[in-house]
Amino acid sequence: MIVLQLLWVAMLATVLIGLSIAPSVRRNYPYLWWCLLGYPVSAVRVRVTWRRLTTNLGLAVAKRPGRALIGDTVVRGDPLRPAPPRLGVPKLRHGGLDVVVRLHPGQVPEHFTVAVEAFAHAWRVHAVRLLSEGRGFVTLSALAWDPLRAPVLPYRLKERLLRAVVGLLEDGRAWTIDLRRAPHWLIVGATRSGKSTLIAALVKELAPQRVALFGIDLKGGMELSLFEDRLSALAATRAEAAHLLTELVAEAEARMQLCRSVGARSIWDLPAKLRKVPVVLIVDEVAELYLAATREDKAEVGEISTNLLRLAQLGAALGVHLVIAGQRVGSDLGPGVTALRAQLAGRVCHRVNDAGTAEMALGDLDKDALVAAQQITVAEQGVAIAADAGGRWARARSVHVTPEQARRAARKYARLAPAWPGLHVPDESSEGVYL
Repeated sequence: MIVLQLLWVAMLATVLIGLSIAPSVRRNYPYLWWCLLGYPVSAVRVRVTWRRLTTNLGLAVAKRPGRALIGDTVVRGDPLRPAPPRLGVPKLRHGGLDVVVRLHPGQVPEHFTVAVEAFAHAWRVHAVRLLSEGRGFVTLSALAWDPLRAPVLPYRLKERLLRAVVGLLEDGRAWTIDLRRAPHWLIVGATRSGKSTLIAALVKELAPQRVALFGIDLKGGMELSLFEDRLSALAATRAEAAHLLTELVAEAEARMQLCRSVGARSIWDLPAKLRKVPVVLIVDEVAELYLAATREDKAEVGEISTNLLRLAQLGAALGVHLVIAGQRVGSDLGPGVTALRAQLAGRVCHRVNDAGTAEMALGDLDKDALVAAQQITVAEQGVAIAADAGGRWARARSVHVTPEQARRAARKYARLAPAWPGLHVPDESSEGVYL
């Protein structure tokens, strides 16, 4: 008897201690708090409130019709015990939980879409998102807190070539820029909107990989010079940009001939010993490439526009990828920009100062995404609308990468930069290799 009493006292003391330190743990170690306390409590709350929630929201369905024949009269009424949709086991996820719901016959995901706000309030979580990946089922994802407030990259065991995890999506999943899936990307955003931070996060993730990085920055190289140690070439003037693009087009044509000679449809079908190093070209302030004041400028702009478009059209199969960024990207820059935009499957739109730039980035994909992008405020620095090659879009935020972190990463992996004979000649001691 005494042992049992001591056991109860110990359990009570453990609970009281846990409750007393829970606020501090939640503030300093949110993921630990969620695993130990937040998730179990929320999972119980989901199960307990499910029947009442679905009944009040009209999602529970009676097994028998709500009408009956009495004599010659049909009487209609509300069913006494409607059956809620079948609820699965809430599963723990990074900063939230997922639960699968089986729909009743006649129900569609839209019936649950209008109820997600009620779910969030009833379960006392930050938000609830709806996913529908299979017929007859929906997945409700509950988020314990706003993942965009201070994004932290999840731990990864394995890196994939040309794949960069740059932040978090609004549903808590990792925000990934996958150049194998979407070969070319358009990134737009006004000053201090988070565009440069996203590029820094992207380069920091690509730096340890066996890829050749090139840069075009017509602001005198001020932005991309942070990564110059890792870049094989950096063009800081329009003349250098034109020269670099010409060389990259020649490289793409050489790869095309190589693939044709062995009967391969892309460099990824080549034998490992013949496969070329993937190339990623980052263009910052693309509008500067298309501004022309004189006749000579127009000829140079025409050449640049043609070469950029050729790289976009041919590069996907040849391992040549484009990341085009700018504060203002509109159709007024000329038909070359519009044609280039059509080849950029990946889109990222931060806060912009003009509707034309948002329209150029997202207008041809989804009108809802365009509206969401125009609602990003000045206070939401780093928040963007990200759309991938599949046409799906979501609010996202990149991790904050300081200039010193970017410079340190570029210096650390400088030895991986393939030597390029175009704009500069490497030292004899350089460890780089030619493409």
